[in-house]
Amino acid sequence: MLRRLTMGVGLLLLLALAALASMIRIVPGTPAAPTAAPAQPAAQSVVAGAPAPAGNWSHPLLTIPVQGVQRSQIVDTWGQSRANGARVHQATDIMAPGGTPVIAAAPGTVEKLFYSEGGGGVTLYVRSPDRQWSYYYAHLQRYAPGVVEGMQVRAGDLLGFVGDTGNAGTGNYHLHFGVSHMAPVDSWWKGQPVNPYPLLAGRR
Repeated sequence: MLRRLTMGVGLLLLLALAALASMIRIVPGTPAAPTAAPAQPAAQSVVAGAPAPAGNWSHPLLTIPVQGVQRSQIVDTWGQSRANGARVHQATDIMAPGGTPVIAAAPGTVEKLFYSEGGGGVTLYVRSPDRQWSYYYAHLQRYAPGVVEGMQVRAGDLLGFVGDTGNAGTGNYHLHFGVSHMAPVDSWWKGQPVNPYPLLAGRR
């Protein structure tokens, strides 16, 4: 009798413990926060087609654009005062008799034939094949026969003839030759003027 009672009490205790265990809920601990990934550097913004900053470019020597003129004869006229100080000269003036042939200084496409009454007079713009350079020929007497916009030229091809048109001054025959660094999307009148003298004379 006592043995049965003892077994009964033990069984009740086991059942009570089992019921108590079923009521206990195990709550998992809070997981550690993930380590933050290192910040990535911001991507540099690049403007498509923007010209390189001044000095951050290179260009081969140019053909002298006035027939018969030697490199040693080229004078650096960049930065000279013009119109009694009203403007600064941003080109190289190459003196030569009127009618002297003007030839292409570099290959490219004749982009614009333009007459500027109070400026360059009879002018011509050639755009380089990569569209990053524009070569400007001004104060021409006239264009060479057959020169039209859109035509391809090679260095040394005849473009026109030295004159005194525009604001050159009557009898002041010379070629006003300019070079501009361009963005490929720039129109013919835009760009960053660059001193042509080192590219013509072969020295700075």
